[in-house]
Amino acid sequence: MIERTWQSELAALIAAQEPKWIDFRRRLHQNPEPSGHEYHTSLAIYQELNSLGIDLRMGPEGRGVLAEWHTPHAEALPEAIAVRGDIDGLRIQDQKDIPYRSQCPGLMHACGHDAHATMALWATALIVELDRMGALPWPVRLRTIFQPAEETCVGASEMISVGALKEVREIYATHVDPMLPTGRIGLRVGALTASCDAVRILIHGLGGHGARPHESRDPIAAAAQLINALYLSIPRVTDSQDAVVLSFGRIYGGENLNVIPEQVELLGTLRTLDRDVRQRTIDHMHRVIEGVERATDTSIAIHFDVGTGAVINEAKPISHLKTAIVESFGHEAIYEIPRASMGGEDFAFYLEHVPGAMARLGCRSPSLDVAPLLHSPLFDIDEAVLAIGARTLASTVIHAFEPHEPHR
Repeated sequence: MIERTWQSELAALIAAQEPKWIDFRRRLHQNPEPSGHEYHTSLAIYQELNSLGIDLRMGPEGRGVLAEWHTPHAEALPEAIAVRGDIDGLRIQDQKDIPYRSQCPGLMHACGHDAHATMALWATALIVELDRMGALPWPVRLRTIFQPAEETCVGASEMISVGALKEVREIYATHVDPMLPTGRIGLRVGALTASCDAVRILIHGLGGHGARPHESRDPIAAAAQLINALYLSIPRVTDSQDAVVLSFGRIYGGENLNVIPEQVELLGTLRTLDRDVRQRTIDHMHRVIEGVERATDTSIAIHFDVGTGAVINEAKPISHLKTAIVESFGHEAIYEIPRASMGGEDFAFYLEHVPGAMARLGCRSPSLDVAPLLHSPLFDIDEAVLAIGARTLASTVIHAFEPHEPHR
């Protein structure tokens, strides 16, 4: 008779439960909620977790859920391993022609948060069931964080403020990646994503008639000069091996085609991978602004609002992920990410308090050479990634509690 290990029990549970969790993810996909309004999503997650009989708390204002499980009748574990799944959708119209497309006009899960939440929930259920079966090899303490408002970079801080990281030793998260085929899992020690600052620039001039611009101090002309100067100069003052991306996504000023306005507002983002590079870039932007002010006789004010820092994966959590991935899927599943993404991710806020890591899970169907990218109105996942993510998270948590962990 072949001895059944916890790994084989885990694989059997996943195979038996996969249809249930695909259905759960589809229900989330059909009913997305925007950042700051994730009430029904939080309730659906709470109800599913409540059926497991574990300790639960709602997040601030009824958004988000904190779940806690520790092996009963074991010596108290002083610290937990945390798993985070984000739950908010985006204000994008779902254009997919599928039965489970979003039923909410102008809203969809275009960044995979429905998948992340499902993986975290499924991993939690797997650990609880293994524990109750007596199949876990050693005691485990798990904290699962279902976080709202990732897209607006405020949800992580909200959950931390209500104790999400209290007595947490390490934290893990996943992010689906349509650039990778299903079955490949991207890992990287060090910077995984960029810090992201919101940039707001107000240019005050003197309005006037469009026929007589010499009688005004044109803020639109100043905006054009400023954008051009920043876009041209920043690459010339930045080391070519340091990543900096400044992009303006909104320019607003004026109401009439023949009137020079008093004010123009620019909104954008500044993304960097290094704190010193970030500060040098901000200092340079101030110098450019001073020059444009003098040249255009306008008044320019710039404000930076830190959206999120860089996600920095630490080596030990990455080693736990690698152990789980190789054990479950083989060495060939691991994709070594060559360089950081310039996208932002508020998982970084957790990593300012405890070590952790985020894995990028390939979610492109093997039948496709190219798949719609994140934040696309056609974005979807190969649902086989749900089982891969749940197994990776559950295995990683279990391995993180291995007694007298050998050096790797």
